Amino acid sequence: MNASVQNSANTATQTIGELVAQNYRAAQVFEKYGIDFCCGGQVALSAACQEQGIDIAQLLQELQQAANHPIDRSQNYAAWELPFLADYIVNTHHAYLKENTANIAAYARKIAEVHGAHHPEVIEIAVIFDTIASDLTLHLREEEEVLFPAIRKIDGLIKSGAAPDSGEITALRATLKTLAHEHDEIGAAIHAIRRLANNYAIPFGVCNTFTVTYRKLQEFEDDLHKHVHLENNILFQKAAAL
Repeated sequence: MNASVQNSANTATQTIGELVAQNYRAAQVFEKYGIDFCCGGQVALSAACQEQGIDIAQLLQELQQAANHPIDRSQNYAAWELPFLADYIVNTHHAYLKENTANIAAYARKIAEVHGAHHPEVIEIAVIFDTIASDLTLHLREEEEVLFPAIRKIDGLIKSGAAPDSGEITALRATLKTLAHEHDEIGAAIHAIRRLANNYAIPFGVCNTFTVTYRKLQEFEDDLHKHVHLENNILFQKAAAL
């Protein structure tokens, strides 16, 4: 088996999340094929292709092309230290959610009231997004007040040569498990919204608010994918290894 074939075989057995963690440009390839790299990131590439009927040879070729471009230091998230990555997530993705979630929920309720009779899917979208908004409020608080401080403390102890308390390690692992499960639930909910919204295609004859809502929902999903990828596939994995 030559080196190229061996590399392709190795890549096929890696998980989606591992491949994106190694080179974030792979995310663009997976998005093109509709492969979930955040909540579904623990699935092997070969299994994902088989499940969705994707030509794995073509996909591997595109992943190789993406890998041939050097990783920009600003996107080499896997190389960042845990406290720095946690700060980045808070300042970038948590900030986005806090600034936009309530407004998107209000837009969704508005178009449900105005267009629900002719587009009943928007009524269900508004209900689902309200649940997402409520769940995210508690989720972000748990990360900022419990998980990230625990990671910073344990990381600091290890760097200083001290041994973390076993109880703190056990609590950290339990928190990681709970938050990962919540990511799955939120991811499933936003994917349900995408299906209901027909991939955010704008129906004919709707108002500007309808158009803005669908565009904001798509923007929300795009940010969530990157956010959850950074946590599930990089931060949580490195934190569990502490």
